[in-house]
Amino acid sequence: MIGLYVTVPIASFRRGAAREYWETLPLPAPSTVYGFLLSMVGEVDRERHIGARCTAGVIGHPHESTVLRKLWRVKDKKLGLGNGANVRPDYQELLTDVRLVIWLDSSEEEQQDVDTLQHRVAESLTNDGRHRITRFGGLSLGESTHMVDEVLPIERAPNLADESVRLFLLDKSGNFTLPVWVDHVGSSGTRNALGRLMDANLEPPNVKRLPQIRNPMMVTNK
Repeated sequence: MIGLYVTVPIASFRRGAAREYWETLPLPAPSTVYGFLLSMVGEVDRERHIGARCTAGVIGHPHESTVLRKLWRVKDKKLGLGNGANVRPDYQELLTDVRLVIWLDSSEEEQQDVDTLQHRVAESLTNDGRHRITRFGGLSLGESTHMVDEVLPIERAPNLADESVRLFLLDKSGNFTLPVWVDHVGSSGTRNALGRLMDANLEPPNVKRLPQIRNPMMVTNK
């Protein structure tokens, strides 16, 4: 297992059911964390590291604000994106000064014959490994415009002894669901994990309580 300390100056982790008013989750969902890690190592195939387990914890309480912005929708396919009915002003919640702990474990990845995501992430944090990564665009978390400021191994994180950490962990009797796999075409392929936001520290959690990345279509076809 590997832990990361990540900071994002401004972020929004939109709730899946949010429409006219874009509410934010208090922390990124496992599917968002997985996408961030893939981007970090320059991986464009999101099925490459199926079976990995990952989750996030939010440090402290980021400041929350609401902005009015122009949002795109596809209401009329005959019109271009951002034109006419395909654009409208809506409210969006933002988080400021976001500090996160991210945990990743690749011991159950399906493709163990290639470098695991955990190994690739660890390599990307070294000077030599960073220069071997081929990727494009800035590193973001959530929306593509919400750029990451800092990524450090958890061992090099600043002293957080007096800070509260709320970590999303699996719990069969939980009260919080977050997506582990998102169907970007429809919603039938989206899968969620049931858990809770638990008070935690910077020690590695029980690996079995980390949400696991699974593509339900791949499972169905087996």
